[in-house]
Amino acid sequence: MSIARKILSNTLAQILGKAGVALFGLMVVKIATTYLSVEGYGEYVLVYDFLSFFGIAADLGLYTIAVRDMAENEDRMPQIIGNILSLRTILMTLMMAVSIAAAFLIPAYANTRIPLGVIFATFTVWGTLLNGTITSVLQVKLKMHLASIATVFGKAVSVGCMAYIIFIGFPEDNIMGFYWLIVAGNIGTLAMLLPTIYWAKKITKIEYKFDWNLWKDIMKRSLPYGIALILSTVYFRMNSILISLFRGQAEVGIYAVAMRMLEQLIVIPLYFMNSVLPILTKALKEKSDKYKKIISYSFDFLVSLSFPMVVGGVLLAYPIIFIVSTPDYLSRISDGFYGSDIAFQILIVALLFQFLNMLSNFILVALNKQAKLLYINGGCVLFNIILNVIFIPRFGFRGACMTAVFSEAFIFVASMSTSRHYLKFSINYWNVVKIAFSALVMGAVIYLLQPTTYSLMQNWGVLLLVVIGTIVYVAMLFATKVVSKDMLKLLKNVEENPGPEIVDQGQL
Repeated sequence: MSIARKILSNTLAQILGKAGVALFGLMVVKIATTYLSVEGYGEYVLVYDFLSFFGIAADLGLYTIAVRDMAENEDRMPQIIGNILSLRTILMTLMMAVSIAAAFLIPAYANTRIPLGVIFATFTVWGTLLNGTITSVLQVKLKMHLASIATVFGKAVSVGCMAYIIFIGFPEDNIMGFYWLIVAGNIGTLAMLLPTIYWAKKITKIEYKFDWNLWKDIMKRSLPYGIALILSTVYFRMNSILISLFRGQAEVGIYAVAMRMLEQLIVIPLYFMNSVLPILTKALKEKSDKYKKIISYSFDFLVSLSFPMVVGGVLLAYPIIFIVSTPDYLSRISDGFYGSDIAFQILIVALLFQFLNMLSNFILVALNKQAKLLYINGGCVLFNIILNVIFIPRFGFRGACMTAVFSEAFIFVASMSTSRHYLKFSINYWNVVKIAFSALVMGAVIYLLQPTTYSLMQNWGVLLLVVIGTIVYVAMLFATKVVSKDMLKLLKNVEENPGPEIVDQGQL
């Protein structure tokens, strides 16, 4: 199988898995927003946003380092994964303990369900990070379809438990039900973790190892990238925290519905670049010019995915939010009320930059220049906090949304400039123009058809518009020759010189 096809198939498996996870994730939003009040949903979201600060501190970029190291030294895979597993488990346990203490010490969270919710939710974060560590083995072997199956299964179990709690267990008591919804997440996490361990053990030994010298080496290389990830999480998650402090839990709920929608999408470039990273790392190690084609195609792929999402998201924000939540979250402009649909329209623009930032970040990781992300993300955190303090008191969650767009644009300019400083590669800007044109044509079709679909299906017509828009967009990509014959040859594995084969030693 060619390199391009292997990357695409591995990414596709993850995207399909994520599509299943996203579907269940939207069910969670629908269930929670219907069952809980707007303020209650704000508290529910804040529990996980709060824990994410401490969870990413336990991550320290160890997943990415594990993938890169095991891709370069597959014969040492048991040693690498065993030591990273030990490191991450210790860090996770410590940070979860700190998060519980911190939740009870913040005055703004007194007399709310957030501190106790944090206690219940720690296993979800702990188990998810442990699962991610073990998944790195499947990533290196490009067997992420197995990880996707485990993730979808875990999410399905979680949604099933939530449905039981709401409709059978505590239909009239959403105070106690609030905590049981979090417990449902823990059960789903366990259901995801067990099959992941089972499949990873078929590839290599999964056991704790303690090599102090290797720990020092891993920490030395991962710490700068890990701190950069912490800073990235600060500017990504800080908005919810600041909204809660300046404007209250209800606005957090409005903001969170839109943000949860985007979180289902942002993992797509992460999955893709995790698949690209082992191949890019090998190309750079071999000092092969193949890295230029890998980067160019990766950029085109990320742009071709993000542009239609932005155009479609801006046009269809209202019916999308209607489907995934309740009318309480929709704008009533005549009454001066701005809802989650407005937040979604603004935040979807940030998605474009997030997709492209993933490429430049992973280029720096492949070059072992991840320390540069520390300075970039540090500058962004300062930039983000200043803008939030200015905008949130005046504009509420809309100010936080605008800050998110400016912050992602800041990261894009800084990280792309830095990556091009250390590595010479080119971008096909004419392809970008053609992709943008294709997305605009798709948007025009959706705009013209929206009144007709609404008259037939009301807001549910968005489902038909998404299908029509996808068909139009893909047709335009072929018409504008963004999808070239060269790409198709790569996918069909009929290139004259397809490059070295990837030996799949992890066949189950």
